[in-house]
Amino acid sequence: MLLATLIHRASLPGPQVTPQQALDLLEVHYGLGGTLQSLGSQQDLNYRLDSPQGRFVLKICRGDYATLELQAQHAALKHLGTHPELHVPRVIPAKNGADLLSLEIDGQALHVRLLDYIEGQPLTHLKHLGPELAAGFGRLCGQMDLALADFQHPGLTRTLQWDARHAHSLINHLLPVIADEQQRSLIAEVAEQAERRVQRLAEQLPVQAIHLDITDDNVVWQRDAQRHWQVQGVIDFGDLIRTWRITDLSVTCAALLHHAEGDPLCILPAVRAYHAVNPLQQAELLALWPLIVARAAVLVLSGEQQVSIDPGNQYSRDNLSHEWEIFRVATSVPFELMEAAILGAVGQSLPAIASEGFAPLLPGLVGREFALIDLGVLSPHFEAGNWEQPEIDTQLLQQAAAAHGLAASRYGQYRLSRTCPDSAVEPDTFPLHVQLQVPSGTAVEAPFAGVLHRAADGSLRLDGPQLSVRLWGVTPSVHAGAALVKGQVLGAVDGGLKVQLCRGAQLDPPLFCTPSRAVAWQALCPSPAALLGLACDAEPELDPQALLARRDASFARMQKHYYVDPPRIERGWRNHLIDMQGRSYLDMLNNVAVLGHGHPRMAAEAARQWSLLNTNSRFHYAAIAEFSERLLELAPEGFDRVFLVNSGSEANDLAIRLAWAYSGGRDMLSVLEAYHGWTVGADAVSTSIADNPQALSSRPDWVHPVTAPNTYRGEFRGQDSTPDYVRSVEHNLAKLAEQKRQLAGFICEPVYGNAGGIALPPGYLQQVYALVRAQGGVCIADEVQVGYGRMGKFFWGFEEQGVVPDIITMAKGMGNGQPLGAVITRREIAEALEAEGYFFSSAGGSPVSCRIGMAVLDVMQEEKLWENAQRVGDHFKQRLEALIDRYPLVGAVHGSGFYLGLELIRNRQTLEPATEETALLCDRLRELGIFMQPTGDYLNILKIKPPMVTTRQSVDFFVDMLAKVLDEGL
Repeated sequence: MLLATLIHRASLPGPQVTPQQALDLLEVHYGLGGTLQSLGSQQDLNYRLDSPQGRFVLKICRGDYATLELQAQHAALKHLGTHPELHVPRVIPAKNGADLLSLEIDGQALHVRLLDYIEGQPLTHLKHLGPELAAGFGRLCGQMDLALADFQHPGLTRTLQWDARHAHSLINHLLPVIADEQQRSLIAEVAEQAERRVQRLAEQLPVQAIHLDITDDNVVWQRDAQRHWQVQGVIDFGDLIRTWRITDLSVTCAALLHHAEGDPLCILPAVRAYHAVNPLQQAELLALWPLIVARAAVLVLSGEQQVSIDPGNQYSRDNLSHEWEIFRVATSVPFELMEAAILGAVGQSLPAIASEGFAPLLPGLVGREFALIDLGVLSPHFEAGNWEQPEIDTQLLQQAAAAHGLAASRYGQYRLSRTCPDSAVEPDTFPLHVQLQVPSGTAVEAPFAGVLHRAADGSLRLDGPQLSVRLWGVTPSVHAGAALVKGQVLGAVDGGLKVQLCRGAQLDPPLFCTPSRAVAWQALCPSPAALLGLACDAEPELDPQALLARRDASFARMQKHYYVDPPRIERGWRNHLIDMQGRSYLDMLNNVAVLGHGHPRMAAEAARQWSLLNTNSRFHYAAIAEFSERLLELAPEGFDRVFLVNSGSEANDLAIRLAWAYSGGRDMLSVLEAYHGWTVGADAVSTSIADNPQALSSRPDWVHPVTAPNTYRGEFRGQDSTPDYVRSVEHNLAKLAEQKRQLAGFICEPVYGNAGGIALPPGYLQQVYALVRAQGGVCIADEVQVGYGRMGKFFWGFEEQGVVPDIITMAKGMGNGQPLGAVITRREIAEALEAEGYFFSSAGGSPVSCRIGMAVLDVMQEEKLWENAQRVGDHFKQRLEALIDRYPLVGAVHGSGFYLGLELIRNRQTLEPATEETALLCDRLRELGIFMQPTGDYLNILKIKPPMVTTRQSVDFFVDMLAKVLDEGL
């Protein structure tokens, strides 16, 4: 009888009611009219009504459904209405006062209801659903179950195809709907495994009323002002039932899997969030994944059946692809892995393994000392990218064994050699084994009694009652299938040896796993240290949150860090930064490291000079003269004096002092939306409100901002806007002349760096420089960010404008990260400052800084980095510009070479800045392995300024990931 009921309910097609019939029904029974929009449903018929009285949902289901079940839904909605944390629809009574109408249309017995419409949208078609949203679904599910825990109604006791208690029967009945024999066998196999696991726990699972359909279809969301999704309400109580409580979370988690991009662990934030508001029992936690797998099987079978009996139901057809994706992800990992992951997510763990009774695996080496080789991210064995060499870990172990006799790796130490540059997925850096280098012929004995098996890859597996040990590099001395006693010789080492311990023979664990799966796999593949008699476990990592708290407690808070939850970066190589778990991030924003990170020439130059001397520039040594000469060779003709300082802020501050001294005045013109540094003088002429929200109101009276010459979104737009922007300069100069105030100078980035690399209007600097000089001022070119070859075609940004300034300031890439800045000018300007006293910088121009500065210039030339900036930069800009036609959010691409800006807008006419979308995009790019940050006064521009060693491959990876995120929607 039960099976027959399930089959009948699962086989019902949706009711057939035309929009006109629905409008007539609404007019007659509810006194409402308006327009209808069809809403999807698998077996019911739903219409949204837009009427003068508001929006409503008309729900029509077949008369086969018991009225008691529908009354239970109405009672639940009323019950939940008393819980302010939950928003659910109200039932709208008909003109006769009834909440439920039972009608007949065209011979069909139907039930009709009208409910409130909750504004918002479901997230079914959202391509990426991140951890915060997953947690939101889990939290909502927990709140719903908590609210329904005391809800009782006779209509809850019913037979429903989605009730997990009947999943096995339904699956067995529906299996023939799958034509493909391989698919059918897989469904049957995993469903059987799930059923066995659930049945062992069934008696321990709490039972209560649950919604049973809190999915991406039935939760309504809206974006807030920051573009974050916020829950608006829960709809569709058609599956309301009394059953195992954990079934509700299993349904929610199964729905998340079609957004998982192949990663079933995406459900863990939902599990944690549910458990935080509505704690789960251990039996429920263990039953969760088997129930998800069973749900996935029911979904594909029911979906295939529904399409076969109701081929015109587009909703069912669209959902079928999602349902198959859910099934694929749900069956992509072992049950044991997900059980361990779910327990770990809420702070629980599998039972401990008793290891006291192990016999030594290598008894002949007991008491011998092993060299434990550091293969981690900070290992001193790794330098100059040698970790990219094939089999480098094995080579290091062999070298150590040759020197010390015995060598071993550490279990659980993230391996640098397994990092994957330019990859959106986590690398599998976590070793679930120990690798040893011991003499060939070393005897290997069974650490416990078990049966020996040989795998296709030549490895051996000894299966004991509770544990298995897997061995690579052992020649067996007994045949496969042999039953061994503890301590019996099973073979001898032949070269290198790898040892892995595992809970149970049914698992086939990898040798390495990703960091996100490490906790779960560790529970299943614990350290083999006890078998080896070797303290070979990795040192525990510093808790990243605790380290961040220490930073915040001691490092002044206004010194911000990128990202709310930043990865800990301790190593870099070329144009990538590497976190402590071995993940490589493409560095697209670090214009300090022009040569890239970890350059061996920089390390060698610094080490050698430090070993000789490092002091201040008031002593006499060759490096300061040599470096100053090199800088003057790069400057335009007529520049003959160099000042060396520590940073761009100091360089700009000094440039302002030089302008004051040479001109005899103090008044400076600066450009709006610009940033020049943090010293008192450099900050005074900085007007970017992104860096300082009070920038415009806090300028001293000697700073006179001129209109930002932004040809894209400025007051005047287009390439013919030069005269309009020059008028702003003329206006300010006229005011100074009228007040008889002596102009000191004009400071400007020759390319609008802080605004994303925007080119100034043609001829702008030619006209402005002439005006400034005519009034006795000097012209300062701030090349701190945009100069030094980064633009590709031009070494200096001012070359693009065809001008020569009076003072050039620079820093950033000059030292590839070494504190180093410079001011280049003419003798008469430099010596004007002497009247006010002498100038020196204690560390500016030190021997170490000078040697590094010259080495940077050498490497840039030897490695043709200027040419690379032009060649790869041109390709980069072309690829970015191709996004403009594909995505309305992309407004413009600014800059050239390796100083580019991608401006994001919401409207092509108004150019409304897409500030919140830009922030979300940067966060999502980080998840995909890319560091990027916004810039500009509206923080809506991607400031793209990578190391000048950046390759075409990295550029293509960046643009591909950018397109992926834009496709996902922001």
